[in-house]
Amino acid sequence: MTELLYLDDAYLTRFAATVTEVDEPERRVALDRTAFYPTGGGQPHDVGTLSAAGSELEVTDVRKSGTTVWHTVAGGGPLPAVGSTVDGLVGWDRRHRLMRTHTAMHILCGVIWNEYGKAVTGGNMEPLSARMDFEFDPLPDGFGPRIETLVNNEIAADRPIEVSVVERPSAMADPDLIRTKVNLIPETVSEIRVVDIVGLDKQADGGTHVRSTGEVGRFQVVKTESKGKGNKRVRIAITD
Repeated sequence: MTELLYLDDAYLTRFAATVTEVDEPERRVALDRTAFYPTGGGQPHDVGTLSAAGSELEVTDVRKSGTTVWHTVAGGGPLPAVGSTVDGLVGWDRRHRLMRTHTAMHILCGVIWNEYGKAVTGGNMEPLSARMDFEFDPLPDGFGPRIETLVNNEIAADRPIEVSVVERPSAMADPDLIRTKVNLIPETVSEIRVVDIVGLDKQADGGTHVRSTGEVGRFQVVKTESKGKGNKRVRIAITD
């Protein structure tokens, strides 16, 4: 089982860990703890380096398998041995851009929920760009400019963002915590991590976020698209 350090501190970039498994054919290692975010929940993986015994390996992919996080590495050097200690370094530029983008998606979700009461039907992101699908049919007139203004107002308000963990029964009793059309939280999860943009939006979420909305940057609606009856896509960009 890999301890997920990013759940408690999204700003943590350096950490030490012990190698628990090695997969030579796939050029990947598993660690007892990691600050690297593995691809999941619509958020891409982090990149960075793992260093041990004077050598440095580039982390090119991070994936979760059950409770284990695997770090795929590039470079021809030997993989660290099971039981050895490695120093991890998360690439901050990519991580922070994904944090800003993910938070912007939550702001967008909160604005649309509060303004129109519409649920999310899908989403995906890259650093400083994303798309989210919502249960609209059709989109209201003037939707793009209106949403862009409302989201940027929330960013300017510099709302604090708090992270907590609640027991599953309490989380399931709060309908505001599940903003997707379908509840994606597995039944086996007993504790739910909650990301709260104070005064705007509170959701169950396992990704990385900035500390306040003012850190996001400028929000832009790039394009809106129809993805079928009752499903409209909003493409967004974040700028400095």
